[in-house]
Amino acid sequence: MALNASSHNITGEKTGPTSAAPPSLGSDSKKDILAAASAEGTGQSAPGQDGGDQNAGAKVKSAKELEKERKKAEKDAKFKAKKAAQAAQAAASKDNAGAGAAKEKKEKKEKKKEKEVLPEYVEETPKGEKKILKSLDDRERTAYVPKVVESAWSDWWEKEGFFKPEWNTPGFEEGKTNEKGTFVIPIPPPNVTGKLHCGHALATALQDVMVRWHRQKGYTTLFLPGCDHAGISTQSVVEKMLWRREKKTRHDMGRAAFVERTMHWKDEYHDSIVTVLKRMGGSFDWTREAFTMDKNLSAAVTETFVRLHEEGLIYRSNRLVNWCTQLNTALSNLEVQNKELTGRTLLDVPGYERKVEFGVLTHFRYPIDGTEEFIEVATTRPETMLGDTAIAVNPKDERYKHLVGKSAKHPFVDRLLPIIADDYVEADFGTGAVKITPAHDPNDFAMGQRHNLEFINILTDDGKFNQNTGKFEGQKRFDVRYSVVDELTKVGLFVKKEDNPMKVPLCEKSKDVIEPIMKPQWWMKMEGMARKAVEVVESGELKIRPENSEKIYKHWLNNINDWCLSRQLWWGHQIPAYVVSIEEEGPVDETDNERWVTGRTEEEARKKAEAKFPGKNLSLKRDEDVLDTWFSSGLWPFSTLGWPNDTLDMRNLFPTSVLETGWDILFFWVARMVMFSLHLTGKIPFHEVYCHSLIRDSDGRKMSKSLGNVIDPIDIMQGIALQELNDKLKLGNLDPKELKNAEKYQKTAFPQGIPECGADALRMALVGYTTGGGDIAFDVAVIHGYRRFCNKIYQATKYVLGRLGSDFKPRSSITKSGKESLPERWILHKLSIASKKINEHLEKREFSLSTQVAYKYFYEFLCDTYIENSKAIFDEGSAEEKESAAQTLYTAIEGGLLMIHPFMPFLTEELWQRLPRREGDATPSITVAAYPEYREDFDDAKAADEYELLVGCAAALRSLTSEYAIKDSGSTTIQALTDTAHAVLTTPASLPSLRSLAGKTVSSITILSPSDPAPAGCAVFTIGSSATAFLDLKGRIDIDKEIAKAKERLKRNNELVQKLRKLMDEEWENKVSEAVKEGERERLRAAEVEGRNWEGSLGQFERMRIE
Repeated sequence: MALNASSHNITGEKTGPTSAAPPSLGSDSKKDILAAASAEGTGQSAPGQDGGDQNAGAKVKSAKELEKERKKAEKDAKFKAKKAAQAAQAAASKDNAGAGAAKEKKEKKEKKKEKEVLPEYVEETPKGEKKILKSLDDRERTAYVPKVVESAWSDWWEKEGFFKPEWNTPGFEEGKTNEKGTFVIPIPPPNVTGKLHCGHALATALQDVMVRWHRQKGYTTLFLPGCDHAGISTQSVVEKMLWRREKKTRHDMGRAAFVERTMHWKDEYHDSIVTVLKRMGGSFDWTREAFTMDKNLSAAVTETFVRLHEEGLIYRSNRLVNWCTQLNTALSNLEVQNKELTGRTLLDVPGYERKVEFGVLTHFRYPIDGTEEFIEVATTRPETMLGDTAIAVNPKDERYKHLVGKSAKHPFVDRLLPIIADDYVEADFGTGAVKITPAHDPNDFAMGQRHNLEFINILTDDGKFNQNTGKFEGQKRFDVRYSVVDELTKVGLFVKKEDNPMKVPLCEKSKDVIEPIMKPQWWMKMEGMARKAVEVVESGELKIRPENSEKIYKHWLNNINDWCLSRQLWWGHQIPAYVVSIEEEGPVDETDNERWVTGRTEEEARKKAEAKFPGKNLSLKRDEDVLDTWFSSGLWPFSTLGWPNDTLDMRNLFPTSVLETGWDILFFWVARMVMFSLHLTGKIPFHEVYCHSLIRDSDGRKMSKSLGNVIDPIDIMQGIALQELNDKLKLGNLDPKELKNAEKYQKTAFPQGIPECGADALRMALVGYTTGGGDIAFDVAVIHGYRRFCNKIYQATKYVLGRLGSDFKPRSSITKSGKESLPERWILHKLSIASKKINEHLEKREFSLSTQVAYKYFYEFLCDTYIENSKAIFDEGSAEEKESAAQTLYTAIEGGLLMIHPFMPFLTEELWQRLPRREGDATPSITVAAYPEYREDFDDAKAADEYELLVGCAAALRSLTSEYAIKDSGSTTIQALTDTAHAVLTTPASLPSLRSLAGKTVSSITILSPSDPAPAGCAVFTIGSSATAFLDLKGRIDIDKEIAKAKERLKRNNELVQKLRKLMDEEWENKVSEAVKEGERERLRAAEVEGRNWEGSLGQFERMRIE
């Protein structure tokens, strides 16, 4: 939500015209309000009509309280003495009053500059104990300071066990859950490859809002934490670190030592991840924390692999894989990014000093064996000609019919290439003749199988040419790209080069160019499982939000390929498969699927082998490869609850409720979880998938470690200087080429560094960003704006506590007395309606709209309106009036804190703990306190309409005096446009309320009926369809200047209205999220009202000029 700068004042502090908070009340206004309160029989509580016993004896104060009062009195005396001395000094220098005032102003300014810097805050509460709440008058607590407010609570929450599903579910151990049901979210496990970024912070905030909200609503809840071992990423990072620090490779260490080193590294980064998740306020049950290589989760992986192999769904085959020569492992199609090229392009490739040419079609000729003829072919990968084993033409192509059956002679290796006919070849593309490299191209692979061609591998695992390439052996693959063309030119076989649009496959992790290479790997059949995963979505059993994410999910599953499971790594789950060697038969062919067995243990595998090959002398060798990381992640929702064992958590908490994640891993993870769960448990893994948007930096780029634009959430919460941000860049593995760009970005995006925002502000901002629409353009200024909102809540609660006093006792239940004043009825109505709306928005996952409701209730309704209106009552009201106002104020602030708790857990706990409890309420923490619900007895539309008319009129008067710089003596008129509005405006309480809300700049307010003539010579402000406000400007403005200004403003406003109306077409209605729609509609409404205001004012000014 966008916040304007003037809207972040603390309670009672003056604000600019954009928020227009009511100014302080004058004594006349206070008297008028109090008099009207006594006279109003149906609204304001009159003295003696409500409240406690006025004759009750005063509370006897303890020695501690008396000592506190004594110290406060001494402090007040010193302050008054100091003020008196300053007054005397000012009186002595009254002859030079102007200079003295200027000097005083200067001194104040200098004092502000020299404002005391607080020492580093140290929390005194012992770890795990309930926080020691100190006076809000302490210097660390006079204003909102995130680190002061947010300290100690997480440890206490964890120790007390508030976040365990057992806490609010007495019969959990007996298999019972709460009547409301269960709400379970397993965290999308972050990789242990480094520190968390803002994408993780967004996910944590959204998930925790849902979990906390359901916990407050009485559900049995679990927010399950954990980490993923992230095979490729983690091994890559550790290998780089090992080389950088010790100049060693993993092979120098050996597998066992390398895995042990990686586990130590994982523990270090795991602690960092846990720190951030706790700092973010995630309400996790840490007793159930999981790691994908834990004992039980590893057992689940083994069970799944063995079971699916026994069922024939997992098989071994020597097929083409996506090979990364940098990481030395196979990758799935999902881990490959295709870079689109329009023509010749030079790209950086890891391991090469010079850029490599792509997007070029190289033409060359093969001589036909035994003839003088040649056949011309074209390729984007000329180096692969060393693996060619045939040339294919279309059988209907007359140009080549006479060559079919003959052979071409390879110019560099001793090999004849048969010329074959195949309908796959397009006669009109290129030369119509295609070189076939079956071992290094997916299309050629299929053709090789059809024509029984030779499959010749020409590459080593690290991307060099092997013994099958003659004199090119030992050269790097893209060096051969150039040298083979040179050699073709020397022998007269090179023809030409031409631009050619193409896609270059890149490894998502290393950015290396992927090579298709034949490898014996483990594969998983996907088609049948995918079909069931689509069916549960189409039937509505599983919901995917937003709708476009569902379409992406279904499209991928309907076009799925078999999944390559093998990864040539050491870090991960070693595949529980064993190749069987038979002594009598010599060396085993590891590509033969029949020579492999699987087992949950080696003993089980041996029994299977003995049954399969009875009477043979056997030996088993375990596959050294590990499984794709997403294999174990696919089991996450149920393996974390104890599957394959029959556990209490599996019985009580599965299926889980929501999987909240980024749409970019729908295929990697979400679809696979659904497929695995349906097949292995017979149930969906969760009832709903919510896909949040991706966070992009302020330049619109996806946040990426390789770009150096990732922001650490800790830096936002704690604040960080620009220089420290720069220094952190240098500590990472950032490519030197990107380092300068990253430093430049930081200087532009954070010229003053990042201010301390705190976890609550960060959470609220990220949730507010989540509209269900496009990607998020990240802006730290917005988050800092929410810190000011935190301060507003803090100061408002501080004010309420001061007004309630230490003797205040709230009613035992949330009820109305029946004698509430109009403002009281209004704020209770607002609380009930806000509770209804926020529950509806959260139910529909309209996160941004939910934050807007909470923000508006607390900021606009409670702080800027009701609290301001209560001041006159507390200052000069009767005991009964004060008691009624205090009970309402308590209910309003209590409800506000409970409402906003899921978004801002730390601040709300800190403040809620300071509120007095209702009689019989033993709730220990706001985390388990009941969430506000709609109350019919508080729903008072009549009071809302009446009071909002007064608030709207007062806002109109303040806006007019601000627009025309009227500092005092503002003569104003309000004309009711309906009889109902006139009746409201002329009640005894209305005029004094209007005076107090309008402020000191307004000296007179006249109320006109609908039939009265409108005043002349005024600026105009329309208050909906109920009333019009007028400000008398005769003799106070330059008419011609104001006419010119009004015309210009009206023109700009009309242009905005036209632009917004044009935007809101049918396509906009269908595509844009409700949160965005509501915001744009509000802009249109405001623009239309402002247009009418300028039209009205312009008409008045033009008549003034004529007169």
